[in-house]
Parts: sequence; structure tokens; C-alpha cells
Amino acid sequence: MEKLNLDTNLPKVTFVVPCFKLAHFLGECVNSILCQTYGNFEVLIMDDCSPDDTESVARAFSDPRVKYIRNETNLGNLRNYNKGIQLARGEYVWLISADDCLKQSYVLNRYVDVMDKHRGVGYIFSPAISLRTGEDSGVMGWTVYADKDAILRGHKFLTEIMNGNYVASPTGMVRKVCYDTVSLFPLDLHHTGDWYLWCLFALHFDVAYLSEPMIYYRTHGENMSLALRRIDERIVRDQVNLARWKLRTKAHEAGARAIVRQLDNMLGNKYANQIAQRIYHQDPAGPTVEEFEAVLKANVADVRGQRRIRASMYGDLGDQAYRAGNIGDARLNYAMSLEQDRLQPVVWIKQFLLRLGKFGISVRTVFKMLRWS
Repeated sequence: MEKLNLDTNLPKVTFVVPCFKLAHFLGECVNSILCQTYGNFEVLIMDDCSPDDTESVARAFSDPRVKYIRNETNLGNLRNYNKGIQLARGEYVWLISADDCLKQSYVLNRYVDVMDKHRGVGYIFSPAISLRTGEDSGVMGWTVYADKDAILRGHKFLTEIMNGNYVASPTGMVRKVCYDTVSLFPLDLHHTGDWYLWCLFALHFDVAYLSEPMIYYRTHGENMSLALRRIDERIVRDQVNLARWKLRTKAHEAGARAIVRQLDNMLGNKYANQIAQRIYHQDPAGPTVEEFEAVLKANVADVRGQRRIRASMYGDLGDQAYRAGNIGDARLNYAMSLEQDRLQPVVWIKQFLLRLGKFGISVRTVFKMLRWS
């Protein structure tokens, strides 16, 4: 492995460019970095034992800011990411895959300017542009957070992305202290690690957003996002669940009570939906109530938290049973929800209406506008 120059003139930004069998895209990625008007950076090309000509492409760059590092053994994506981050000397770390690239020459200048002005910001991101077969295919809708630049309060943004991500990985530049003091990529989150970190960093820092789409996000046969779609649905579901359990633990440790309560309700709701798929829609991939109970006890030590999550799960499962036309199951689940938390007026009303038979069901139909069912 090539030793890095440890002089006192540290770069402001480190680009970590993981590369495995992507030599044919590497040149475009690195050139999009080298043409930036802001020049105080280093580029670490992290070759994870690629069998192609990654080394020859990397060594063709004569710019001293580009450093080529080849792993002695294949580490896999997450370990390769973490190794690059740990080698980074910059105040800011930009992890960008070899198949993605920056669109404009002023991108880094804009990113650094915002981060320097707002010291409480942990990371900055912008919308991504889909690049298919080398052509601009337009802005990726799920990456558009707002129509103007913004500094986002961390906890508020966290509540928005806990249920769905806005941050495309190659668009995010992170203050290195986030990795140093909060977390690197967890090795057990193979498919949700980036989303988990965006959430976790927002637990401790504010977030900056630039509304101009400035990063090309390539979609092709080797792209991990496409590969993820081919993975067994249960594996993906379990990874998302695990990320939320981990985030719940971190929020609890940080004393972020409002975040913990929101995660408890979300976890209960998600498991209710998944269990209902198994019970009422014959989906064998859905977890059982027993599996839910086991994972709950494994991840939540405090009894109050367990009861809150159970109350949410059984209350939502009662709604699912009601929609499936199983009134008996609905009444049972509402009762179990109330056993865990008596202070749920909406659940009490639902239970009462079911006891009224057809009349109560008719009344509840009217209440749909109140989102009670």
C-alpha cells in the first residue's frame, strides 16, 4: 500500500473513491474532481483488489493530490469505505463511488463555503442527476428535498428521513468529526448503512442542503442500488428494521426523547404492517408476533419503551385486522394495545365502536376522514 504524505499542509477535503471493477468509469470520476475551482483537496482511490485495469487508470494521473491505494485482500464495500475514511486527512470527507461524478467545476467550492460558514452542520447534500448509458436522464425525484437552499435543524430533518431517504450517497460531504466521534459504516448494515449514517449524524448535527442538482449518480449493471432490488425482499426489510433499531438505541443514549417516541411508534407501525401481510395476505416473508417480540426484547432494555412499542404495534395491527374484515382479531389487538398503554383515547374509541356492532362500524366509516382507521 502506498504511504500517504503526512506533511503539515493538510487538505481541506478528502475525496474517498472506492473502486471495484469500475476502471472504465474511474477516469471520468477523478477528472470531475480535478477540474474543481476549489483546489485544496486530496483524492484517495481505494482499489478493493479489482481484477480489471483500475491500477493503470489510477496511476495515469500525475496530479500529486491523487493517491492510489490497493487493498492486499478484498475487504468488501463497507470495510473499504471505512478504511478510506480513516486514511482521510481532510476536515471534510466526500465518499463518491468511481462510477459517479461531479457535474460542475464549482460544486466543491459551494459545498466548502457552506460548511465553513455553518460549523454546526455535520454534512451537506444536494439533489442527484441520473446518468444512464452516459446520458443525463434528469433529476432523481426522491433526492429533491426543497426548492431552495437551507440549513436544516438536525432533529427535525431526522424525523423526516427516518421513514424515507432524501440523500443520495454520492451527493453527501461529511465533516470528518462525524465519522470520528459518531460512527463509521456499521458492518452489519450492508444495504442501509448510508441511510443509517445520514440519520445518525442528524441526531448530533444540523444538515445543509443545496437545491441545485450538481452530482451525477450513474445507474448501470454494476450499480449497487440496482443490485439491491434483486436481493430477497426479506433481507432488505430486515436491514431497514435493524437500522431503525440501532437508531432507536442511539437516540435513547443521546437522551433524545422525542425522537425515541417517534421511532417507537414507527417501529410498532412497521412491524404491524409486516405481520399483517403474513396473517391477512399470506405473505410468508412477513414476521410473526413471536419474532417481533424476540427482536423487541433484544433491542430495547427499558420496560417502558417495550410497552410503548407493543402498544403501537397491536393498535396498528388492530387497524389492519379491521381493514381485512376480521373484527374479532381487531378487538383482540386493540385490547392488547390498551394493556400496554391505557392512555390511548383513539384506541378506546375504536374498541368501543366495535362493541356496537354494525352501527359502530358505520360510525367508524365516517371517522375515516379523521384517520382513525
